[in-house]
Amino acid sequence: MLHFPASETQTHLEIDKTLKSLCFSGRLSEAVDLLCSNGSSPVKPQTYSHLLQECVNRKQLFLGRRIHGRMVTVGFPADDYLTTKLLILYAKNDDLDTARKLFDRVPKRDRVPWNAMISGFIRKGLDGRALLFYYEMRSSGLGPDQFTFASVFRACARLASLDHGKRAHCALIKSSVKANLIVDSALIDMYFKCSSMDDGLCVFDGLSDKNVITWTALISGYGQHGRVSEVFGHFRRMIDDGFRPNYVTFAAVLSACSRRGLVEEGWHYFSLMTREYNIRPRGEHYATMVDLLGRLGYLKEAYELLLQSPYRTRSVIWGALVGACRMHKDLNMLRLASRRFFELECGNAGKYVVVSNAYADLQMWEEVADLRQTVRKLGIKREPGWSSVEVGDNSLVTFNQYRV
Repeated sequence: MLHFPASETQTHLEIDKTLKSLCFSGRLSEAVDLLCSNGSSPVKPQTYSHLLQECVNRKQLFLGRRIHGRMVTVGFPADDYLTTKLLILYAKNDDLDTARKLFDRVPKRDRVPWNAMISGFIRKGLDGRALLFYYEMRSSGLGPDQFTFASVFRACARLASLDHGKRAHCALIKSSVKANLIVDSALIDMYFKCSSMDDGLCVFDGLSDKNVITWTALISGYGQHGRVSEVFGHFRRMIDDGFRPNYVTFAAVLSACSRRGLVEEGWHYFSLMTREYNIRPRGEHYATMVDLLGRLGYLKEAYELLLQSPYRTRSVIWGALVGACRMHKDLNMLRLASRRFFELECGNAGKYVVVSNAYADLQMWEEVADLRQTVRKLGIKREPGWSSVEVGDNSLVTFNQYRV
């Protein structure tokens, strides 16, 4: 690592120039080292902004914390703009407590800090809090923009809250905000996740600008409800309209095949990816095929496909095979699959529960006891789960924590 000591003769302008040069050339860590070894010499706000933005882009929370600490140490008074930069850094790296403290320090908030907090809550799975924050934003007199609506629709989809989703959709229609493809696809996904398929199709049909993202949202929506005829039909419509499917589209189609146990169709679309579109199957495609074959009892074929997969070191694929072995009570394959399953991410408590339940179904009580003892020895603890309940007029979302 190169070191750039800050001499007494070096001007503040040269220091700023060096910091920006290091930052723009991808040497962010060296730039932060130089910043923190720069005595008490001041740095321009624009330089702090460049450094923090690079930390945001690279998701470098540790380096961002060092910059923040430096600002505090030298007594640099961060304005609303830099405070918002820091807020975005913490929110995008799941430190929502610090992000909220910074949010409260911005007296005149525009949409950026609000959107950062809303998307941060969603990223961490706190969709109910994201909705409450959205309503606080509305109550403050600030109107949402495209980023806000995309986040809110995503939260409503995960909560399966049709009432909140329709409210946000009405707000979008009444506003002067022009929806884009990201907002449109999030809106379609929300309606399908909330089991309002007619509304989802209506939104799609009303789009003047469609692309593979919106088509995939539609196909995925029907697949989630097991409507494979619509999945195949819309897939053909997409092709006929001149759109090229991507790996997400194929993942949605394969998932629909798996839900309905359509092995022949699954193999067709799995091979179509490479044969017609030169798309190399990814881990999720192999996992879906293993799940599809396993559901129908083709455990040997699923195992062989898994061994041929370049993603055979992905634990989720082995987990799919474990689930299939449990379903069909194949003891030998279960032992083989569970051994490979444990070799990958051995500290994941959920894996032990999955395999323990499989052993219990086969009345393999000694193996169940051994697994529980292993969990205790390793000190592995399960994360709490969450449930959500809407009360009253659906304007309030409450959560209960529970152990699963």
